[in-house]
Amino acid sequence: MRKINGVPVEAHTDLSSLTGGEVLKWDASTGKMAWEDQDFFDYVALVWYGGRGVFMGGYISDSAPQYTNQIDYITIASTGNSLDFGDIATTGAGNAGCSNGTRGVSGGGYMGSATVNVIEYITVSTPGNSTDFGDLTVARRNFGTASDGTRGIWAGGNGTDTIDYITIYSTGNATDFGNMLATWDDAGGSGLGNATRGVFGGGASSGKSDVIQYITIASTGNASDFGNLLAAANGVTACSDATRGVFGGGNPVASGNQNVIQYITVATTGNATDFGDLSSQRYLGGSCSDGSRGIFTGGITTGGSGTDDVIEYITIASTGNTTDFGDLITGKREFTALSGD
Repeated sequence: MRKINGVPVEAHTDLSSLTGGEVLKWDASTGKMAWEDQDFFDYVALVWYGGRGVFMGGYISDSAPQYTNQIDYITIASTGNSLDFGDIATTGAGNAGCSNGTRGVSGGGYMGSATVNVIEYITVSTPGNSTDFGDLTVARRNFGTASDGTRGIWAGGNGTDTIDYITIYSTGNATDFGNMLATWDDAGGSGLGNATRGVFGGGASSGKSDVIQYITIASTGNASDFGNLLAAANGVTACSDATRGVFGGGNPVASGNQNVIQYITVATTGNATDFGDLSSQRYLGGSCSDGSRGIFTGGITTGGSGTDDVIEYITIASTGNTTDFGDLITGKREFTALSGD
């Protein structure tokens, strides 16, 4: 990601040979800034990546206190336990969010029987408490999210097929985007994206689903069919790099959870392919990425309703099983996971 004074800049860039350095200039033909090398330049859109992974709120226990307002963070390129970041204003679980690489936003969720529509945000580089952003169009929980570095998308959740969006740099209420192929209940699927597409996989309504569907984030409209997961499941988590999207875990039709990791090529529709395995069978955890390494953490493990504190990682461009990273401050499930700088 290219930034000026800490703010991402949508620009052209060429990284093929940097012997003469790069010069930032205006490209009148496209109306965009350009990082120009000695030979030529190519367009690279804003991305949502960042080196810091952030985990906001969540469900921690079946006995009081059930929910946490804690925000914790990690440095994705290293390993180690998470550290305290601050507090999320809306204590609860089932929230989900995304980022533009600088600002992280979390929306929705529940506490007891109350489901909320609140959106709040943090500045990822600066530890502290969340601030009110606005409201979703519908109060709901456990949905899929995606970002193209400008827009944030929330899809499905809590018995709806609603997709809505915000402009992450600003504040205000969400706007209707369109509809999913089917509703997701309160243990839905997950979302990921690249600079163009948002992709949502799994979920459950009348039954658990293996459907993968997608939208073009910069436009509006209903979701289109992408392909299928390896098996129908809800509670999967997801992350991506600029090319590949990865889904991990979930609760399939068969009893118990799964430890399966599977991947797609975001720009190309089709079915998911086996990637490797998580260290344990779990679902309703969280996942984020720095554009190279994918993080999987938290969730419910097989054999009960307890919560997991394990953090583990993969290299998205390769395939294979996860490697241990460290532990969350507190084991939890159903929380916002995002990344930024």
